[in-house]
Amino acid sequence: MQSIVVPFDPATSPTLSGRLGHLEVPERWHTVDRSAHAPHIVAVLGGDGENWTAAALVSARPHTAYLKIVDAVGDVPAAVEAVVAHARQQGLAQVKWEGWTASPEDAAALGFVPLRPPHTPAEKAAGPDAGYVCWLHDGLTTEPPYYGQTTHFTCGAVTALVAQAHAGKLPTEALDREAELTLWRDATNFPACEPVGLGVAVRRAWPSTPVTVHLDVNRPVLLDHYPEDDQEWRAVLQRTSRAQAREIGLPIDAQRLSMTAIRGALARGEHVLHLVSLARMQGFDVPHWVLCHGTVPGAIVIEDPWANESTGDTWVDAHLLPVPDTSLDTMATVEADGFRGAVTIAAP
Repeated sequence: MQSIVVPFDPATSPTLSGRLGHLEVPERWHTVDRSAHAPHIVAVLGGDGENWTAAALVSARPHTAYLKIVDAVGDVPAAVEAVVAHARQQGLAQVKWEGWTASPEDAAALGFVPLRPPHTPAEKAAGPDAGYVCWLHDGLTTEPPYYGQTTHFTCGAVTALVAQAHAGKLPTEALDREAELTLWRDATNFPACEPVGLGVAVRRAWPSTPVTVHLDVNRPVLLDHYPEDDQEWRAVLQRTSRAQAREIGLPIDAQRLSMTAIRGALARGEHVLHLVSLARMQGFDVPHWVLCHGTVPGAIVIEDPWANESTGDTWVDAHLLPVPDTSLDTMATVEADGFRGAVTIAAP
């Protein structure tokens, strides 16, 4: 089987249609601007070496270790096999497949397993009802539930809830909007959750759970974009959170959290709520909480509670997302001085 890889641009649709002959390209390939996620076509060549017998639209978040098949047309098994081979050549960790048209039976026959469907409220969910994953090497053992944040500011609370559900300390059915907003209300610095406040809220919600805050600066954080008056009262709240941490015996580790330390924590069965910038994955420098919960060779596997629907990004991208250690290390420096913040949650 001979295949080629070409960039995808809606402006090239006439050429694409000509090469595919009678094959119909799904309308969803053109309904959003996927350019931020390097969309490309992996095509299988026919016997003439010109026309295509199959093609898959593929994309991925920048600085990650996966490829995502949006759809495959024509000889679908051949197209998917070509994408998997393409991913192996790049040394990636996985291939995902959005379940717009793929059936569980077709996916299984090609080595893909179903992803757990999201628990996000239906009116807040984006993307297909189903998704599939093919890991290209061993490593990850268990899959957490996926829940997408329902506001722009509850990422910290959601990562904590998903961590506890993954650890068996919270029923999966309890992942809902009430739990999301309740934990956020206890942790918020209005509207963001800073590391100490989030750690205090997690410890209070699960008193028997060992929690450690990692913050390598001794100052209020996540305030740079506010006017001075708004910074002042939020700083007061952050000092209060530090006082509360002392009262409940919550440790605050001032050492810079390294990727080696994160891998060590994950090997011990801990979960790491990690503060990152979205600049590399999404193109805008906004602080954001993700959950580190597993490792594979060369990458740390995260849950991202937010997906950018406007770029074709869906929960299939955000769930079981492998990020190379070097990329995550860069993402983990936040604000102008590059501080790092995280919360680790251990087993009781």
